[in-house]
Amino acid sequence: MQVILLEKMPNLGQLGDVVRVKDGYARNFLIPYGKAKRATETAIAEFQSRRAELEKAAADKLSAAQALGAKLAEATVRLSEKAAVDGRLFGSVTNHDIAAALNAAGLKVEKAQVRMPNGALKIAGEHTVTVSLHPDVVVDVKVVVAGEAA
Repeated sequence: MQVILLEKMPNLGQLGDVVRVKDGYARNFLIPYGKAKRATETAIAEFQSRRAELEKAAADKLSAAQALGAKLAEATVRLSEKAAVDGRLFGSVTNHDIAAALNAAGLKVEKAQVRMPNGALKIAGEHTVTVSLHPDVVVDVKVVVAGEAA
C-alpha cells in the first residue's frame, strides 16, 4: 500500500514522502496513529495545501523535544530496589520504572521512549539508558540503582 507520511518516520522517510509499506503496517499503525494517509490523488492534493502547517507543527515538536532532551541530558535517575549482598536485584528495573521516575521529576517521558538495549537492569550500580524523544533527538540518561538489603 502506498501512503503519504505526515511526520518523519525512522527507517521509512521524511514528512511528505510517498512510500510503499505493507498493508498491515499501514492499516494497524501508520493510519490509526495519524502518522500517514493513503496516497490517493485527493490526499496528496490536500497534503500539498496543508504542507506549511504540517511542517510548522513538525518543527514545533522538534524544538520541544530538543528542549526536553537538554533537561534529560543533565538528569540522573535514582532508584532503590531490594538486592542481595553481591548487588544482584531481587527484581529488575524496567523502562516503566525509569519513565515513572522521570515523570515524578517533572520530565514528561513515556515508557515506550525509554530504550534499554540490554534489557531490564538486574544489577545495582550506575547504568546508561537511551531516551528517544523524537527521531532526531536521542538522549542518554544516567540511571543509578541503589541496592537495599533485603
